[in-house]
Amino acid sequence: MSTHYFEHPLNEKTRIYLRVEALLSQLDTSSQFKDELQHLLFFRSLFDLLEIFEQIQLKTELAKDIEKQRLAYKSWLNVDGVDQDTLHDILHEVDVVHSELMTAERFGQSLKEDRFLSTIRQRFNLPGGACCFDLPALHHWLHLPQDKISQDTSGWVGTLKPLANALKLWLKLARETGRFEQQVANAGFYQSDAEEANILRLNIPLNYGVYPMISGHKNRFAIKFIDFHTGQACSQDIKFELAVCS
Repeated sequence: MSTHYFEHPLNEKTRIYLRVEALLSQLDTSSQFKDELQHLLFFRSLFDLLEIFEQIQLKTELAKDIEKQRLAYKSWLNVDGVDQDTLHDILHEVDVVHSELMTAERFGQSLKEDRFLSTIRQRFNLPGGACCFDLPALHHWLHLPQDKISQDTSGWVGTLKPLANALKLWLKLARETGRFEQQVANAGFYQSDAEEANILRLNIPLNYGVYPMISGHKNRFAIKFIDFHTGQACSQDIKFELAVCS
């Protein structure tokens, strides 16, 4: 059965983490410039990340959360029934990622100092502002040899590698704390308690033709399913899978 996979953050910090994950994915996908318009997605994703970096001390927050995960996993050392080899592998990966994170520059610092990026960034906020007459520097850059373009994009993306590695690991470990279980939303509505949860993950059968509207926080949440075609609250029972991740 085809399903619709859906994630929802239960606190503001996790909301930012998921946005950054999406932007990093867009950046990676578009960095190859396989068609003539992919540069628009690349630079818009890059500049959106810079906006986030200016609003929150992401490096500091992520380092704290990685450290919390390390302490949580260390508490399982020498506990009967726990696969110690797997646990040591996880702790080693956490140590490597945390070390890279702590020695990295402040996220976006070198990108903000890049003269070319600074030249074109402001115009990207204008509707249609990426036209050649608005951004002649970008138009020139796009006509440089491919090796030069690849070198520049690899350098820009490379500065974000410690962020990408740390965020990927934190989200992976957070998602693995939750196990999908079958639930029923009676008359399209479901609510439950949670304990210090960060992310809700849902698998929703497509044949229902609904999508979720979720509200709540780390200790309690509610899900209301909306009919896609009418935009109204669904009145039928919806069977779906739910994982609550801390």
